[in-house]
Amino acid sequence: MNMDHHTTNVILIDDDRELGVMLTDFLRPDRLELTVCGSGEDGLECLASGNFDLVILDIMLPGISGLDALKQIRRTSDVPVIMLTARGDDMDRIIGLEFGADDYLAKPFNPRELVARIKAILRRSQREAPESDRLKLGEIELQPRTRRASVGGDALRLTGTEFEILRCLLETPGEVVSKEQLSERALGRRLLPYDRSIDTHISNLRGKLEQAGNHKESIQNQRGVGYLLIPGE
Repeated sequence: MNMDHHTTNVILIDDDRELGVMLTDFLRPDRLELTVCGSGEDGLECLASGNFDLVILDIMLPGISGLDALKQIRRTSDVPVIMLTARGDDMDRIIGLEFGADDYLAKPFNPRELVARIKAILRRSQREAPESDRLKLGEIELQPRTRRASVGGDALRLTGTEFEILRCLLETPGEVVSKEQLSERALGRRLLPYDRSIDTHISNLRGKLEQAGNHKESIQNQRGVGYLLIPGE
């Protein structure tokens, strides 16, 4: 998506009406058109009937919780999701990332930071593909241009963040990629102190690769440095 020339459709699922009004006005100059839903039920219904480029999802919702809404979204869609969490509520943030959210912001937040996060997440799909348009290691294969992933020829469903992390590791197999680099590439932002987001995304990615039957190649942690993808024997 070219955000300079096209309107980006964003859905905010949050019962804070004042926040919805403020963000609607704040995002419009950046060609970010906001649809606001006050509950998880309304948000899921709106998502099912509309075409949205990104979801902003509050964890604390009336009725169905934000985490349950996120689980339902991930059953059928890989649309990028930014969670809104209470400041200091680390457990909600970690669980949200485990359930497939791409990134998070703690309330209260600066709207400029939200715009930066939205643009960073959407920009990664525009990143130029390598000339070969294919990254392969063992049974793992990525096609960056079409953003498809597979294991042993079978399609592998990844969130956008998981795709970018795996892409980064596949570009330099056997070499350590720092968490700072992974955060810049996959989330489009600097790694924050005590930020476990990349670790959680890596854990999700490992689980999906194993579930898809890939047990030869492995993502290993080099403590204090970063992660590397080890080729299978």
